[in-house]
Amino acid sequence: MVLWPAVTLVGFLVLTALVIAMGTSSTARYEREQRAATAAAPAGPAAADPVGARAA
Repeated sequence: MVLWPAVTLVGFLVLTALVIAMGTSSTARYEREQRAATAAAPAGPAAADPVGARAA
């Protein structure tokens, strides 16, 4: 009688833990890739011309 609700609860907790673990590793990989892309990207111009400025 109590077996199936207990199995359902344990299954839910296991699946929730699996989703959390997958999300954590995916987020860590994404952040690692973003840091690598930022470090590899060339720096833009030091100072952009202000809007409306005219070159002499």
